[in-house]
Amino acid sequence: MPSSLRGKLLVAGPILKDPNFERAVVLITEHNDEGARGLVLNRASTPSVGEAVPELDWIAGAGEPVFVGGPVVPDGVIVLAEWDDPELAVVLVEPDLGFVPGDVDDTVAVAAAVRRARVYAGHAGWGPGQLEAELEEEAWIVEAPLREELFSSEPEGLWAAVLRRKGREFALLSTMPPDPSLN
Repeated sequence: MPSSLRGKLLVAGPILKDPNFERAVVLITEHNDEGARGLVLNRASTPSVGEAVPELDWIAGAGEPVFVGGPVVPDGVIVLAEWDDPELAVVLVEPDLGFVPGDVDDTVAVAAAVRRARVYAGHAGWGPGQLEAELEEEAWIVEAPLREELFSSEPEGLWAAVLRRKGREFALLSTMPPDPSLN
């Protein structure tokens, strides 16, 4: 396992029953000795950006859903963006993928520097050693993301799609119903 999983996907394994992460796909945005942070990519919420955070409709579109990024700071807002000009990002996860600053004076310039963006409420977080312990328990499956997965137009199908892409037993796992006892 690499020393940092920054930029990787965590796909919830079948033993992970925490309702915050069951069948979740998480993009790890930071991973070091102090812990890890990430965003759940496949939990679109009912309110749109225009309804929940209208001040951000310039970056993500008023009709786009706000995504539930995780259970940590659920009232906090994070905007993940794919950048044409990454110098305007506040923090980068990859050379052209990072976060929109919280206070933007020139929304026109920032909007022009962004190819696409998604708004998240909250994030996922792990303390020191916590994610590593969950990985040893096989609670998560690690996979490199495809860029289109990070901004998927079908987020509800992302968990199965990433598993199918991994092939073999993972493709079989992708067909497992949420409650196998009902199979």
